[in-house]
Amino acid sequence: MSEKVTVLVAGSWGTALASVLADNGLQVTIWARSEEQVAEINQQHTNTKYLPDAVLSTQITATSDLAAAMDGTKAVVIVAPSKAMRQVCSDLKPYYHADMLCIHATKGFETKTLKRMSTVISEELDCLESDVVVLSGPSHAEEVVKRLPTTVVVASHNAKAAAAAQSLFMNEEYFRVYTNLDLVGVELAGALKNIIALGAGMVDGLGFGDNAKAALLTRGLAEMVRVGSEMGANPLTFSGLAGIGDLMVTASSQHSRNWRAGYMLGQGKSLDEVMASMNMVVEGVRTTEAARDISLKYNVQMPIAEQLYHVLFEQSDPRTAVETLMGRNPKNEMEVMKLETWQQWHS
Repeated sequence: MSEKVTVLVAGSWGTALASVLADNGLQVTIWARSEEQVAEINQQHTNTKYLPDAVLSTQITATSDLAAAMDGTKAVVIVAPSKAMRQVCSDLKPYYHADMLCIHATKGFETKTLKRMSTVISEELDCLESDVVVLSGPSHAEEVVKRLPTTVVVASHNAKAAAAAQSLFMNEEYFRVYTNLDLVGVELAGALKNIIALGAGMVDGLGFGDNAKAALLTRGLAEMVRVGSEMGANPLTFSGLAGIGDLMVTASSQHSRNWRAGYMLGQGKSLDEVMASMNMVVEGVRTTEAARDISLKYNVQMPIAEQLYHVLFEQSDPRTAVETLMGRNPKNEMEVMKLETWQQWHS
């Protein structure tokens, strides 16, 4: 019998990752709370709510019984929304043990505490944060499940854990996996780029053109590097798959929930209207809220995140937000981060 891997939960990205693992010859169990969803995956081999055009491997089974899902598993892949991560890990704890490989693929912060997902996971599972692995990078679930060429990165402070995750997911035909030791940077890049993707969608919704969008992405990346470096990330991580790579795909594709949400905001819809029209989580909304508090905590300027906060939560007009960004005082383009932070990473 092939080795067993468990995926929590059965959203679009969790299902797509389960598909990769099944293609790699692993026995995959997806845990979902919905009995209807479990029955569909087991009987129809589909998950139409999240991936309506996908046919799933018969090596993928689903269950609502967490104990059964975790029984005999080699690794657990947690793909819960950021707001549900702590509860899912709390539910998981009785069935988790230290020799299991723990991977997560969630891009966001815990809003109230501003904690990264690996921190939340380590607190709830009582494991070392340094042993947790994050999977990130430019990867739409809709394309992965169709086996279109995709490249991602797995990061952990534990090189052996990262290599083990790479081995699980690496598929020579369509899913290439790199490793990285900068867990903090990869997590921050994956979360922060969702803010910029919201902004990019808003620019498109306003009809402001390619010049404005290119400027927003470029300055957005500088914003990501600035705050990421203050929080302990390697600035070079933001030039890789988790940074520029994920930013490009999330800010330019109609597969992107964050881009679509921003686009609707740019067209004049309210946040309530936008959220009511989406059947999946838009992580960039919660991340924008967290980023405003992070910028205050670390005393780092995040002008794009600040203006998006005003649009999302204070009903500011999107056009006014862009005009405010354009009217800021003149700056030197190379003012990305504090000099001592740059020197620290290059010493």
